[in-house]
Amino acid sequence: MSQLVDKAKGFVADKVAKIPKPEAELADLSVGHVGRDGATLAGRVDVRNPYSHAIPVCEVSYSLKSAGREVASGTMPDPGSLAAGNTTRLDVPVKVPYDFLLSLAKDAGGDWDIDYEMRVGLTVDLPVVGGFTLPLTKSGELKLPTLSTIF
Repeated sequence: MSQLVDKAKGFVADKVAKIPKPEAELADLSVGHVGRDGATLAGRVDVRNPYSHAIPVCEVSYSLKSAGREVASGTMPDPGSLAAGNTTRLDVPVKVPYDFLLSLAKDAGGDWDIDYEMRVGLTVDLPVVGGFTLPLTKSGELKLPTLSTIF
């Protein structure tokens, strides 16, 4: 009896592994808004849905690091759903406090950009499989706005 159960588990695991899953790319990170209380960075995630029906996105979690320090982290609960058979753009607002922004600006140096690493976990509700998290990571340079671009 246990052999039959093991074979059934193996069969189901093999079939679930072959189910098409959404593919995602962390496409961009840019400065969205700068105010007195801090800055909002705009992360853009492009997600391709291989299914012929919409898939609900349960949650988007994010973490932004620079110079080995975590700058910001958080979650976006229930950001909507992925369009059927298409690519959907999700905008992830990342709020950075003003005091941390000043310390990052000091580290920026003469080229006025910051090296960053952004991690995003996109949790979708797949049929049969259930909750499935797509881990995304992007490293790059974020160009800081100058005083002339703010005012």
